[in-house]
Parts: sequence; C-alpha cells; structure tokens
Amino acid sequence: MPEAPRPVLVVDLGAQYAQLIARRVREARVYSEIVPHDLAAAELAAKRPAGIILSGGPASVYEPDGPQVDPGLFDLGVPVLGICYGHQLMAQVLGGEVANTGDREYGGTRLRVTQPGLLLQDLPSEDTVWMSHGDGVTRAPEGFRVAAVTDRIAVAAMEDPERGLFAVQFHPEVSHTAHGQDVMKRFLYDACGLLPEWTPTNIVEDAVARIRAQVGDAEVLCALSGGVDSAVAALLVYRAVGDQLTCVFVDHGLNREGEPEQVEETFGRHFRVPLVHVKAADRFLAALAGVTDPERKRKTIGEGFIRVFEEVARERSGARFLVQGTLYPDVIESGSRTAANIKSHHNVGGLPEVMDLELVEPLRDLFKDEVRAVGAELGLPEEIVQRQPFPGPGLAVRIVGEVTAERLATLRAADRVVREEIRRAGLERETWQAFCVLLADVQTVGVMGDARTYEHPVIVRVVTSEDAMTADWARLPHEVLDRIASRIVREVPGVNRVAYDVTSKPPGTIEWE
Repeated sequence: MPEAPRPVLVVDLGAQYAQLIARRVREARVYSEIVPHDLAAAELAAKRPAGIILSGGPASVYEPDGPQVDPGLFDLGVPVLGICYGHQLMAQVLGGEVANTGDREYGGTRLRVTQPGLLLQDLPSEDTVWMSHGDGVTRAPEGFRVAAVTDRIAVAAMEDPERGLFAVQFHPEVSHTAHGQDVMKRFLYDACGLLPEWTPTNIVEDAVARIRAQVGDAEVLCALSGGVDSAVAALLVYRAVGDQLTCVFVDHGLNREGEPEQVEETFGRHFRVPLVHVKAADRFLAALAGVTDPERKRKTIGEGFIRVFEEVARERSGARFLVQGTLYPDVIESGSRTAANIKSHHNVGGLPEVMDLELVEPLRDLFKDEVRAVGAELGLPEEIVQRQPFPGPGLAVRIVGEVTAERLATLRAADRVVREEIRRAGLERETWQAFCVLLADVQTVGVMGDARTYEHPVIVRVVTSEDAMTADWARLPHEVLDRIASRIVREVPGVNRVAYDVTSKPPGTIEWE
C-alpha cells in the first residue's frame, strides 16, 4: 500500500470549528484530517502529522468537563497552532494563565499586531478579525512572545517559533477575518514546511495506487447511482483496474422521476464498463413497509443494497470488492470518536455488521467540492460533475412517515415541479440542493373549487452550501416560490399546502430525515 501524505491533524475541541478548519487547510492545498481530542500523544504521532491544529470550542478550559488534550502532543516536535479554545488550552497546559476577565468579544474586532513574528507577518498593523470568546489568556507561557492584542485582551496571539508553537484568540478559518487564510498559510507553509501539493492530479494518482494495492487482480463491483460521487469513484477504479470493474445500478424504486432511464442513458454515453441494472423496487418497498423511524429507514435501505450486491457478486463468479462513493461528511455525520451520530448514512452507519464484500472507498477522505474537482480532472462531463446531491436512500428520507408507492408518486410529482422551476430560473448552480419533503402523516385543511379539502402539506427545501457540513436556506425570488407553490397545489393530487423551510444547518440538517 503506498504511503499516504503526511496530514495536518485538526484536533476537534467542539462545535463546527474543526470541519471548517480542515476545509481551510485543504483550500491551501494541504491534506488534513479531523481527530478526537482524547487521542494520546503516541496515537497522534503514529499518524505521522506534519502539523497539529487545536480547534475552537464552546467550553472553558478551567471547567472540569472542558475538553483536554494529552500534554505530550506539545513535545512531539510537530508544529502546533491553537485557535480560540485551542489558544487558551495551549496557554494553560504550558504554564500561562487563562481567566474570565468579563470582557467578552464577539464578531468583528480590531486587532493590533505588536510583533508580527512568523504567523502574522502578512497582516497590517491593525486589522479586523472575528472573535467569539468569553475567556482570555491573561499571561503567555514562558518562552512565548505576544504577537497581537486587542482593546480588551492582552494576548490575542502568541508564538514560540523555536518550539513550533503558535496560537491566536481569533478565528482565522472564518471569512470574516480579513487575512485569516494568510495566517493559515504561514503556519502550513512556513511553520510546517509544507508545499501546496494536495491537488486533483495528486489525489487521482494516490487513489489509483491505493486501489491497485487493495484490489490486486480481483473482480470489483461498483455501486453506481448516477450521481457525481459514485461516478467519480467508478472512474477512479476503472483507471486503476480496467476490465476488472463492473458497475451495478440498483433501482430501489426510491428515485426521482425519470432517473433510472437517465442513469442508463448517461452511463451508455460516458462509460465503457459493463452495467448491470437490478430492478428491485418491490423488494425495497416490502422491506420498508411499516417503517417510520428515519434511522431504521436508512439501515434497512443500506442492508438491502449490500444484499443485492452480494447476490450480483455470486452471479459473477464471486467478485470480492464493492466500490462506494462514500465522502468525508458521510463519515463525520454517521458518528465516530470525533463526532456525534447526527444521522447514519446508508453507506456508512447504515451498513450491516456482516458483509461478504470488502469495501473500496476512494473518496472517503474528500469533501464534495474536492470530488467535483477530481471528476473534472478525470474528464467527467460537466452535467455530472455539477449535479446536485441526492441521498442514497432516495425519496424514502423525504417522506416523513411510512414509504408507500402512492406517497412516492405524490412526492415525485412535487419534486419534478421544484426542479423544473429552479432550472427555469437559472438557479441550479447557485443552489446546493433543491427538493421537497412530503409530510405523509400530517393533513391540513384547504379550500379548492369552493370545497373543503383535507390533504397533505409539502415542504420545499432549497439551500446553499460549499460542502454540506454547513448550509443556509436559499433566498429565492418571491416569484419563483409563487410558481413552485401554485404548480404543486394545482398539479399534484393529494397536496393542498406548500411551505418553505428557512432553517439553516446547524441547527437543522439539509435533509429532514
């Protein structure tokens, strides 16, 4: 197995900061991984880190249940950057002082650079940075020099370059900090001595080498859904092993209108590997009968997929490997030592414990935008590269309640209206996902044709995002919303009310289930 690039480890100390920091590192073309704060120093060292970043978090370092790190990580000889809570934790562990001074700073704050040193050398003497803290470092540890202050805190940045230790109270990872990415790059390039080598070309070369090392000369199946993730995974594996690959499209009956036909047509035009089309709608609907809990839905569908692939493998003389388009956000949201289980993705937490097939997941370490870049590098057509995400469990997780053939037909019709109007308005590229949710177990009073109706509501959900880890609701023009709502009520039997979801992620998620 070829050696992986040395990562910058982002130690997760709470909230959403770790994911954002990891993205900013990757935007600087450096590979990053998120790790839990309770790893021992020896476990961190075993990952061969080129640098370590301690994230922010909502706790106080002097609280008994505040997240801590193994003090030995500061003695690994690896450059460390502390951000916000990580800044305070570094100060506390190394002998400085942290206190609740009563001078809280939130939002845009004026930073005065007193000794630029290595980290802040690209910043002007006064700059606007983003703060979010109630505690502050009141005295830097021995050996550190204070690099910046604000009107309220005496240690807004500090560094000990001889030991490779750096820390800032502000958040360089957020866009509101004017020169935040410059700070990140100084740490990565100068302190860690890294080069911007995490590029689509290098990602492809590394993935191909790893696939070949894992698979050897065995037969491989690829779960092809028609989306960008599975398509990119299929192309990577095809580049690695060629004719050893067979793609399998499992039509579980939970797709959008016209999707199975589109998969076959697109695959025929752009791929040169065999495609097995398994029509299994009745099988999945039977398995989902009576199931209303969203976690059970995902696990039922995840197991159903695997069993179908196992059957295909046996029919094809025992293929040993199954390729999945699993992404890094899938892994994070499905729960690990790093993150709580937000929802089990059918291809991660929804998998059965016992499987006959070994997984090949060449995209497991990538965010969505990185997958799109790799797809473009591989020559994938733009209409596939830029396709909006669609969940593996399909419309099953967009029906709140039991999944039935009748409810699927209703949701497909409403979903078609949403997608048509978003396309008509030229908003496909400006939005991350546009879809609707059927509240199947809810009915609402309406008036149609001067008669009372008692039918179902549909929720329209349109969001903007960069990587699905965070998202904001899309501010659609009112005339677009009006056309969507009017058409759904007019064209879709059984629906008499349309609402628009204006919840961001967090606190919500993009999908309802």
